[in-house]
Amino acid sequence: MKKIDIHVHTMTTRMAHWKRATPEELFEIYDKIGVEKAVILPSVQQNEEAMEIVEKYPDRFYWFCNIDPRMGRNLPDTDLSYFLEYYKSKGAKGVGEVTCNLYFDDPFVDNLFYHCEKTKMPLLFHIGPRIGNCYGLVDDLGLPRLEKMLAKYPNLTVIGHSQPFWSEISADVNEKNRNSYPKGKVIPGRTVELLRKYPNLYGDLSPSAGSGFNAIARDPEFGYQFLEEFSDRILYGSDICAPDNTLKLSKWLDDAVENKKISRETYEKVCRKNALRILEGSV
Repeated sequence: MKKIDIHVHTMTTRMAHWKRATPEELFEIYDKIGVEKAVILPSVQQNEEAMEIVEKYPDRFYWFCNIDPRMGRNLPDTDLSYFLEYYKSKGAKGVGEVTCNLYFDDPFVDNLFYHCEKTKMPLLFHIGPRIGNCYGLVDDLGLPRLEKMLAKYPNLTVIGHSQPFWSEISADVNEKNRNSYPKGKVIPGRTVELLRKYPNLYGDLSPSAGSGFNAIARDPEFGYQFLEEFSDRILYGSDICAPDNTLKLSKWLDDAVENKKISRETYEKVCRKNALRILEGSV
């Protein structure tokens, strides 16, 4: 069964300071790990390029648009639906990877969540560890600001990603290691609690950066149970940026189903069906 990759970055030209994989380089990687189609997550400046790549390779890519909540009038009540509806009309399936360095409950971010829910555009976010000198939406230990937004916008599909999101899978996370890849046995933590409480929250397992894959692989027995419990809301992803990124998740999942550590149904949902439900409203 071919996989759908919910999270990839690509550019048609190589930049000296930004070694993105080209679409053609991705095809070589995907043919080896069994990925049929992927979702391009562009920067705010790359929406048009992502659109053009999908037009050229419609059988290999979907795309999300990217919106900075300060776009337009740089006011927290800007009608962002104007931009979202435009990109949606051009084939965008969602919004992301949202990386603006603002708190989750900042009025600008609140406005973005509001308009994403209004236009029925799923949102994929990256959490950063702090305000300043980094990228990503920001939350405190325990993810209270994210929870506020999940509760406020229950009809918005929200896809979580990055170290401060996945490190919270275990209750022993702390300020020092929340932006890293903690090891050892998992004591079910806030990510688990939020997934149980909010059916609009999904998880992106992207392993290139390491966070999603580490969360399930650090304690394999917990990881298998986690995938079974949340089989409807966990998504296969790669987060490939450069052509030489190391990818372990695909084989880990393949081995898990072959060795009967997870069910065939869970494997198919995580690797393909959940993404298709979000992207095409099918399965």
